[in-house]
Amino acid sequence: MENYRNVGKSEVRIDGREKISGAAIYTADIDFGPNLLHAFIVESTEASAEIVSIDVDEALKVDGVLNVFTGKDFPNYQFGLYMKDRFIFAQDKVRFYGEQVAAVVARCPKAAKKAAGLVKVTYKKLPAVLDQMEALKDDSVLIHPDLEHYEHVPWFFPKAKTNIAHWRKVRKGNTEKGFEEADFILEDSYHVPRYAHCAIEPHCAIGKFDLSGRLTVWATSQSPHTQRHIFAEALAPLGLTHKDVRVIAPHVGGGFGGKAGVTMEILAAALATKCKGDPVKVQWSREQDFYNTYQRLGVVTNLKIGVKNNGKITALHHRINWDAGAYVEYGANVVNAVGLSAIGPYKIDNVSIDSVCIYTNLPPGGAYRGFGYSEFLFGLESHMDRIANHLGIDAVELRKINGIREGDTTAYGAKMNPSGLHEAIDRVAKEIEWGKKAISKDPNKVIGKGFSLLWKAPAMPPNASSSAFIKFNEDASLNILVSGMDIGQGYLTVMAQIAGEVLGIPTNKIRTENPDTDRNPYEWQTVASHITWSCGNAVKKAAIDAREQIFDLVERTHHLHRETLYLEDEKVKCTQHASFELPLADFVINGIQVKDGTFKGGPILGRGVFMPEFSSSNADPETSQGGHPNVHYTVGAGAIILEIDKETGKMKILKAVEAIDAG
Repeated sequence: MENYRNVGKSEVRIDGREKISGAAIYTADIDFGPNLLHAFIVESTEASAEIVSIDVDEALKVDGVLNVFTGKDFPNYQFGLYMKDRFIFAQDKVRFYGEQVAAVVARCPKAAKKAAGLVKVTYKKLPAVLDQMEALKDDSVLIHPDLEHYEHVPWFFPKAKTNIAHWRKVRKGNTEKGFEEADFILEDSYHVPRYAHCAIEPHCAIGKFDLSGRLTVWATSQSPHTQRHIFAEALAPLGLTHKDVRVIAPHVGGGFGGKAGVTMEILAAALATKCKGDPVKVQWSREQDFYNTYQRLGVVTNLKIGVKNNGKITALHHRINWDAGAYVEYGANVVNAVGLSAIGPYKIDNVSIDSVCIYTNLPPGGAYRGFGYSEFLFGLESHMDRIANHLGIDAVELRKINGIREGDTTAYGAKMNPSGLHEAIDRVAKEIEWGKKAISKDPNKVIGKGFSLLWKAPAMPPNASSSAFIKFNEDASLNILVSGMDIGQGYLTVMAQIAGEVLGIPTNKIRTENPDTDRNPYEWQTVASHITWSCGNAVKKAAIDAREQIFDLVERTHHLHRETLYLEDEKVKCTQHASFELPLADFVINGIQVKDGTFKGGPILGRGVFMPEFSSSNADPETSQGGHPNVHYTVGAGAIILEIDKETGKMKILKAVEAIDAG
């Protein structure tokens, strides 16, 4: 790292001053003036019911109310990222408490809220399925009777006439034989409940359908281009195409997966098309952010592992039952991702995994930090500790015996990428003084140590990609046009560091722009822990493209061999001529004047695109063998020293250590 000028150095965040001073604009802050309309959503008060009637007459009498819209205004407008199973507004039935039934649009938020309370919805209550294990039973109510007719990506496998929206099966080796060879088998179940993201900034979206027929949506988003795509597809019956839809993503106050894909944002987009010329704002309350955006999926797992007396794992069976909620258009991909990786960071020759996405009458599940890995690793790592205890083998040693290494095969048969897993294990164990018993000076307190491995692969489709534009300004400062989102991880600054490293420009002279799908090039989404790697590679390529243009221009105007040129301190320099220094500001816009008085060159614009072209979802649906769905795994180890008060149960973490092979 000592050879780098920008990358690997601690930098002041380029968006820091803007945010701490209060100058940063978030979606809810945008001022549209007196023409701004406010929508208040009428939500279902039932978890499962038929909609008998919707009476809007009293609501329309409230002063300031412009209109009330229901599912009849958007008949069968289905949408979804991976499976199109969701509707903008409920059609003939509701499937979870809080589902959007109608929307009141008014001149002020108070009028909209008052009128929404006057909308009378008559329901015929239906049996609700609130537990995924109940939903699996043969006699369970079908939440989506038309499941077989829904569009979905080719690597999803829904089961018609059941509540199973997707079933990822992985089969490797011979598990029956593996369990026969085991000296000890441990089988048990683990449960992880649902969680809500609770980002500081609640969801907000503002849509405007202008008089020319263009739809613009400002949204709290991790996925502006994905949202544009879904809006355009869902609203295609109105004659909209992708060129007619624009998504702008201002600063975002936390995401964690909850602002990926599309949840409430489509309401602002759809309502705007009915209020041509005026912007329409939909703002979620803190309460709505709990129950009416993506939640972490709940899960019940059954885990069976066989081992030899020496600790070597002989077989694993992992059945993972996911409560994905009423709509699985995003959550099913969590199920898919975990199904491919539910052996954890271990070399296991005989594997059987069933990761099952199950409909329930609860709020839709979706992306949540960890993307399902935290949930299954809780059970798996607990299992490993219990096995170690039974065999009398040290828990860290058991993990080293079975830890995956470069070249070992994953559950789906692909080769494991280069991995620092074993180094991480050793370094964490040393730092935590594993094996050395810690004793509290307080007789009422006890101290223990815990150790765990981790791994995660970015859950990406095989064609997920990133792109970047870099443009110079007259003073050789840079604007980077990308469409990733800074949701707290420092992305804007990191992209500036990468570009500055290639082009010899300090980070403080670079601005990374927030996404605008009309202006900024394509980015899949800011999810899957991939944005620094994927978009960073696109930015690097764009910077190299710009650098090569600079070298081409200097070579043909100053007649210096390009291989002798380099960039440093905002100048072009030459290894063969120490006195040669050409400031970038002299020519990156206006070009270089030559002897005959003409100018060569012009504005320098860099372009970069990155796609992991080795990824593939072509695999046997019964075994998952044959494809390469994951581009790589991040691996690591973590440990804590924990103090517990025996009388009160109060716990205090005395020390936490983690080592990650970050690539």
